[in-house]
Amino acid sequence: MTTTNASKGRSGCAWLLFIPLIPVLFFVGQTILEPTVTVHYAENGKEELKYIWNVQNRIYKGRMQPGGGTSDNGFIFPDEDFFMRLDWWSEKGRHHCVSITPKWPNTNIYLDLNGNIDTEKGVGTDEDRLDQCKGD
Repeated sequence: MTTTNASKGRSGCAWLLFIPLIPVLFFVGQTILEPTVTVHYAENGKEELKYIWNVQNRIYKGRMQPGGGTSDNGFIFPDEDFFMRLDWWSEKGRHHCVSITPKWPNTNIYLDLNGNIDTEKGVGTDEDRLDQCKGD
């Protein structure tokens, strides 16, 4: 069987079709490799909670309904200045804040019906990854 230069040229350029996918693969791969912190709010929670994530000055706000939650990602290779902080509160409840050292692949924080961190044995909160916020 003989091949022509034309067929070699087409198959040789096929890899060029994958170049636009490189940024997508990099982003997806990085997201999968980053440690994630997930907060789970109890189904029987009393009221909506407002929160602010601060991951090394990447800040965003949101709201959690009972039975809902939120999550954010740490860094694959955090430096010595890395920090992750979550503040949350309700209209009637007190302000909460926790400093988090995420572990790979996931760190879980469970909130009870009052919006407090549930540290009851067997619940699943990764207490060893949590610390009091600096300045609080």
